[in-house]
Amino acid sequence: MRILLTGATGYIGQRLLPALVQDGHEVICCVRNRKRFHPPDALRDRISVIEADFLDPDSLDQLPRQCDAVYYLIHSMSADTEFRDMELRCARNFRAAMEGRGVEQVIYLSGIVNEEALSEHLASRRDVENELARGDHALTTLRAGIIIGSGSASFEIIRDLVEKLPVMIAPKWLNTRCQPIGIADVIAFLRGSLLNTATYGRNFDIGGPDVLTYKEMLLGFAKVRGLRRWIGVVPVMTPRLSSYWLYFITSTS
Repeated sequence: MRILLTGATGYIGQRLLPALVQDGHEVICCVRNRKRFHPPDALRDRISVIEADFLDPDSLDQLPRQCDAVYYLIHSMSADTEFRDMELRCARNFRAAMEGRGVEQVIYLSGIVNEEALSEHLASRRDVENELARGDHALTTLRAGIIIGSGSASFEIIRDLVEKLPVMIAPKWLNTRCQPIGIADVIAFLRGSLLNTATYGRNFDIGGPDVLTYKEMLLGFAKVRGLRRWIGVVPVMTPRLSSYWLYFITSTS
């Protein structure tokens, strides 16, 4: 099958690419800057690469005229107040560019959006999902919470906090419950959804077997690392203060 992989330089894209090649697909990697894309040497002769900026509709003329499916892995974790508008513009430009190109399926990796009060980032994911659903392709949405794996933003934040701080005075959102999922399982879901007609026009929450608070995940990681850690949760940290707290403590921005 001929597959367009957007966001190929991202954490998920880099791990999905070898799996798609292994499955025998012809993969076209879509990146914003070719110089930042460094696939393994073993894959270089087995893939093709195009440059496109989804904020620039004119650059999308390079997208393939015929492909069977697209993985839409374009996300922003920017703190910029306009990121939500930027993500929606990217989705809108992508949908318009794909019209009439014979794409059977688009697979979108989103976040859990089943609450009434969503964060700005999760609300943005929902907006993108709604926009992608307007296309002339079948949309499959996989909604994941925290993705655990070396190199993921969530995992690196957990590791930084545990390894740097023996004592933590943390914001109250550490008591929020979530259902983390391992990166290997995410890749398995992405592969299993490809051109699977049972997934067309549907969304799926994906997660591991355990429901944990963020505090429990931090303490669990500390136990694995053999570190003694104490975490106190206070209700006075605003979202802005919480973001500053993470920015100065962790290496993930």
